[in-house]
Amino acid sequence: MAGSWDGSYNPGSQSDESFHFERLYIEPIYDAFLCPLTKQVMCDPVTLENGQTFEREAIEKWFKECKESGRRPVCPLTLKELKSTDLNPSIALRNTIEEWTTRNEAAQLDMARRSLNIGSSENDVLLSLKFIQHICQKNQSNKHVVRNADLIPMIVDMLKSSSRKVRSKVLETLQVVVEEDADNKAILAEGDTVRTIVKFLSHEQSKEREEAVSLLYELSKSEALCEKIGSINGSILILVGMTSSKSENVLTVEKADKTLENLEKCENNVRQMAENGRLQPLLTQILEGPPETKLSMAAYLGELVLNNDVKVHVARTVGASLINIMKSGSMQSREAALKALNQISSYEASSKVLIETGILPPLVKDLFTVGANQLPMRLKEVSATILANVVNSGYKVDSIPIGPDHQTLVSEDNVHSLLRLISNTGPPIECKLLQVLVGLTSSPTTVLNVVAAIKSSGATNSLVQFIEVPQNDLRMASIKLLLNLSPHMGQELADALRGTVGQLSSLIRVISENMGISEEQAAAAGLLAELPERDLGLTRQMLDEGAFQLIISRVVKIRQGEIRGTRFVTPFLEGLVHVLARVTFVLSDEPGAVALCRESGLAALFIDLLQANGLDNVQMVSAAALENLSQESKNLTRLPELPAPGFCAPIFPCFSKPAVITGLCCVHRGTCSLRESFCLLEGQAVHKLVALLDHTNEKVVEAALAALSTLLDDGVDIEKGVIILCEAEGIQPILDVLLEKRTENLRRRAVWVVERLLRTDDIAYEVSGYQNVSTALVDAFHHADCRTRQIAERALKHVDKIPNFSGIFPNMG
Repeated sequence: MAGSWDGSYNPGSQSDESFHFERLYIEPIYDAFLCPLTKQVMCDPVTLENGQTFEREAIEKWFKECKESGRRPVCPLTLKELKSTDLNPSIALRNTIEEWTTRNEAAQLDMARRSLNIGSSENDVLLSLKFIQHICQKNQSNKHVVRNADLIPMIVDMLKSSSRKVRSKVLETLQVVVEEDADNKAILAEGDTVRTIVKFLSHEQSKEREEAVSLLYELSKSEALCEKIGSINGSILILVGMTSSKSENVLTVEKADKTLENLEKCENNVRQMAENGRLQPLLTQILEGPPETKLSMAAYLGELVLNNDVKVHVARTVGASLINIMKSGSMQSREAALKALNQISSYEASSKVLIETGILPPLVKDLFTVGANQLPMRLKEVSATILANVVNSGYKVDSIPIGPDHQTLVSEDNVHSLLRLISNTGPPIECKLLQVLVGLTSSPTTVLNVVAAIKSSGATNSLVQFIEVPQNDLRMASIKLLLNLSPHMGQELADALRGTVGQLSSLIRVISENMGISEEQAAAAGLLAELPERDLGLTRQMLDEGAFQLIISRVVKIRQGEIRGTRFVTPFLEGLVHVLARVTFVLSDEPGAVALCRESGLAALFIDLLQANGLDNVQMVSAAALENLSQESKNLTRLPELPAPGFCAPIFPCFSKPAVITGLCCVHRGTCSLRESFCLLEGQAVHKLVALLDHTNEKVVEAALAALSTLLDDGVDIEKGVIILCEAEGIQPILDVLLEKRTENLRRRAVWVVERLLRTDDIAYEVSGYQNVSTALVDAFHHADCRTRQIAERALKHVDKIPNFSGIFPNMG
C-alpha cells in the first residue's frame, strides 16, 4: 500500500511526511480487488470457467495474444487449457470495489481539501492537485463531486502560491476540472479568476504560460465565456502576439491560435483582434457575415490604422465586397464601405488593387450625381479623398472607361465636371478634388488632356485664386496643381498672377515663411521657377514687391547651413535659384534689375553656386545666369577717359606720346569689377566654369560653355579672351566637348567657341595637327544646321582644311 493512494494510481514518489493522511485515513486494498495480470484495482472484473477473476480488458488482451501465437487459450494463473473463453461479469465484486473506491476517494478528497491552503507543504499541495486531476479524468461525474465540495475556489486560491510548480499544477488541474463541464466553467469564471489566468500569459516562466493558454482554450469553448475573456485588457493582444512568436512552443502557439478562433464568436473580440493585427476574422465577417455584421465590421475597418502591407491584403480580400456595398447598399452601408475604402486606398499599391477591382466608375458616379440619390456632402468628401488616393497611385487611369462612349476620367466633360464641383463645394472637398487634378497632371499621359480642359473652361483664374486661401492643405494642393500645369501653360499662369489681386504676393509670402522648408514652399518656388523667365511684367512686379531680396536671403541661409536637413531642401533651393536667375534676363530692359544685382552681389552668389556639387539644376541655372550677367559686362564697364592732348600736339605730333592707362580689364577694355559690371575675370569664375565642362550632365556643360563663350563674344577683345581661357587650361576641355558630340545643342555651341579660338594663329597651328578635331569640324560642316555649317567652314579655313577662296556660303556675317 505504501507509495500509492488506491492501488490504481501512483502520484509519484513522496516523502513519509506527505503521506501521513494516506496512512491514517485510506482503507486497505484487498487482494481480491487486484487483477492478477495488471496488479491494479479492477474496474470491470470478469470470471473464467475455472473461477479465476481478471480485469476484462486484461484477460481479453491475453486471449488475443494466445490466438495470434497459435496457442490454445489457457488460464494465466494455472496455465491450464480452457474449454471456453466466455467471460462472466463479477457483479458483486464490482459493486464491492465501487463502494470501496467511493469511500476511499471521499476520504482522499477530504484529505486533499485540507491540504489546499497556502500553509501546506509544496508536496502535499501537488499531491492533492494530482489526485483531483485523477478522479476527474477517471469519471466525468467526479467533476460534479469536486464542484459540490467547493474545491474549485480553493484550487483557484492556490494560484497565489509562491511555488512555480504549484501554480503550474493549479492551472493544469483547473483545465481538467472544467473540461466539457459547463457548470464548472461558470464557477471558474466568477470574480477575477479569468483575469488572473490571463496574467499568466505574459509570465516569464514558460510552463505557467503554456498551462494558462491551455486553460483559456478550454474556457473559450464556452460561448458565454468568450466575451469575458475578450473583455480583459490585454488578453487578445497577448494571444495574438503568441501566435506570431517564433520563440514559443509549437503546441502553445497552436493552442493560442485555437483560443482566438473560439473567441471569434463575439464581435467585440473580432474588433480587438483586428486592432491588434489579426484581421482575417473581421475580413471573413465582411465577406460571409449577415448584413448587420457586415455593416458594423466595415465601419470598424474604416476606423483602424493599418500598415501598408496589410492594406494591400485587405484590398485583395474584401475590396470587391466593399465596392459592391458602396454601389448598392443603404446610405448607412455605403458610408461604412466608403470609410473603409478610404482607409485602404491611402497606400499606392492597395489603391492600384482597388482600381483593378473596379472602384473608379462608381466612385466618379457618386461624386457627380446630383438629385435624390446623391451622397450627402460629408460622404462626397470621403469619395473625393478616395479618388485623390487612387489617382495619385500612379495607375494609368486614362485606360479605364467610367461612362458611356468610352469616356475616361480625363475626358473633357469629366474634367469640366471636376472643375465645376471645385467651384461649388466647400474647402475640404475642394482640397481633395484639387489633389485629384494634381494626380492627373503628374502623369505625362494625362496632363495634356487636363490642360486642354482647363483652357477650354476658362478656369485658370479660378484655380490661381486658391493661392490666397487660409487653409494650408487647400493652398498647397492648388500650388502643386499649378506647378504641374506651369510647363504647359506658363504664360497663362503668369498673366493670371500679375496684377493687383494679390496671388503673386501670397506665393512669395509662402516662400518667405521662416519655419524650415515645407513641401508647400518647395512647390511654390518650383511654380515661380517654371513661369516664363523673360516675362518683364512679372519680373518688374517681383522687383516692386521685394521678392528677390527675400529669395536671396533664403538661398544664402541654405548655403551657410542655417537651414538644412529637410527632404524638400533640394527642390526648394533649385526653385529659388531659378527664380533668382530670371532677374538676369531683363538687365538690358530694367535698370532696377541691374541695381538689384549690384546691391545684392548676385554675380558672386551665382559663382558660389557653381560649386553646389550634386545639384545639377542649381549649377546649370547659375551658369546660365552668369552668361546673362557677363553679356551685360561690356555695356557696364567704365571706359577710360583719355587726357586732352597738349597745345603742341597738333603742330608737333612726333613729340606727343599716347596716354597709358593701367588697371583696365583686358577683355572688356575698361574698368571692371564683379559687383558693378559682373566681370567673370574679376570674379575668378573662369576656372570654376571650365571645371564644369567635364560634368556628366550635358545641360550643365552647355550652360558653362555658354557662360565662357561671353569672353569671346563680339564687342570684347576676343584675342585676350582666348588668352584667359588658355591660362585657365580651358582649351582642351572645350575641344573635348566638340569631340564628344553629346547633344546637337552642345555641338552647335562648341563649334562656335572653337571657331573663335582658332582665330588665334598659335592655337590654329597646334589644332591643325589634331585630326580628330578636324574630323569633328568636317562632320559639323556636313551635317549640322545651316548657321553651324557656316561657322564650321570658317573654323576649317583657320586650320587650312578649306582654302580661303572656296567660299561656299557667300555674304557670311
